[in-house]
Amino acid sequence: MGKKTIAKEGREVKVHYKGTFKDGTVFDSSYDRGQAIGFTVGAGMMIPGFDAAVNGMRVGETKTVNITPNEGYGQHNPDGVQTLDKSQFPDDFEFEKGVIIEGVVGDQTVRGIIQEIDTQNVIVDFNHPMAGKDLNFEIELVEVT
Repeated sequence: MGKKTIAKEGREVKVHYKGTFKDGTVFDSSYDRGQAIGFTVGAGMMIPGFDAAVNGMRVGETKTVNITPNEGYGQHNPDGVQTLDKSQFPDDFEFEKGVIIEGVVGDQTVRGIIQEIDTQNVIVDFNHPMAGKDLNFEIELVEVT
């Protein structure tokens, strides 16, 4: 056994993964991109449930985990859905339902998805698109450094 075969807190790892919703729909896959992702175990770079799942895995091991919103992207917060006046947008902005918008609040970049549009207002959901969702991940530990 090599000394760098187990993922532990503080170690750099590379993993392949496939993320699916409860109905089996794939929402993300490093396999499709042909590139494993690297991160430091326990450094808060990944959602908590994913990070915890990788901790203790051995190189070559594959596991499937279900991650609840509390260990994922959090619960959907109704306060994150806001009504904005169209005058807050550039004059040439084309309003379309489902479009992701980006802006700066203080020193943070925020993203939202347009949900509704009427003559004067736009309803935007600033929650993470995965908030409130149960996520399934098939994770394969490729490398530990």
